[in-house]
Amino acid sequence: MNIYSPALLSAYTTFQLGGACPTLIECTTPDELIQTIQKLRKENTPFILIGGGSNLVVSDQGLNLTVIRYVSSTPLIERQGNDVKVSASTILDDLAIFCVDEGLEGLNYTTGIPGTVGGAVVGNAGAWGKQVGDVLKSADIIDAQGKVKTVKPDYFGFSYRDSRLKETNDIVVSITFSLQPMDPTVLALERAEILKKRAEKHPDMKTEPCAGSFFRNLEPTSKAERRQAAGGFLEDAGAKDLKVGGAYVFSKHANIIIKGPTGKSQDVYDLHLKMMAAVKEKFNLQLVREVRFVGKFNNTLQQSQEGFW
Repeated sequence: MNIYSPALLSAYTTFQLGGACPTLIECTTPDELIQTIQKLRKENTPFILIGGGSNLVVSDQGLNLTVIRYVSSTPLIERQGNDVKVSASTILDDLAIFCVDEGLEGLNYTTGIPGTVGGAVVGNAGAWGKQVGDVLKSADIIDAQGKVKTVKPDYFGFSYRDSRLKETNDIVVSITFSLQPMDPTVLALERAEILKKRAEKHPDMKTEPCAGSFFRNLEPTSKAERRQAAGGFLEDAGAKDLKVGGAYVFSKHANIIIKGPTGKSQDVYDLHLKMMAAVKEKFNLQLVREVRFVGKFNNTLQQSQEGFW
């Protein structure tokens, strides 16, 4: 494990934003994570957990608590028949690639989605009408008392881009997904098409720092309708013209905020409120964030919780 004291959190989020924390501990394997969390809880040391930092905006003022970063640059995946067991620290797109190579269908829609597998489970990530909760078979978690246990899908209370883990102190250690065999060639072609579509609408996070889609799509107004894209409402409300300081809305997708060279976390916070207000005024609709804010913004303390990814 690597330990940094202090650490600048802008280096660990896709927005490339955030002040410092007193200590950052990098864990890559389930054993490292379990040992670290049990030690910190025994010492009553407050902490938060992050993964790839793709759905996170950390305050410019930083955080006055320990940060655990659970990410592995090497995929930690094991095939078990048509199931795969994967460390929550594995990059989600690495899992998608593994499944293509192994000829396993059920997670190809996660192609190109940033972040870790653990983060995908916490937020029930998905695309094209599918979500990871649909194929989750079981998961090993650390509960609020520091105990490791295996739980089934019902435990998570999955809903659209949500799970009960956002409200608890449970932490995902590893996950088993139940998949189906399919021709790897078919999966590879599907993956290539998904990457093409994403490139047409989404920025390169390395050159245009962001968190992907900022708001959840809206629930259908009747059983006959599909969810409606938040980006469409934002565009019709004029959100593409909005800018605050060094943060602005992406020209190709109204549901994406970009951090410019001078952008600050507070700029992103203020801009997202303007975007919400524009949709509320024009359509009387209340947008719900996918992205989480951690730390102090506008003198309002956002409650820090364990389980952030």
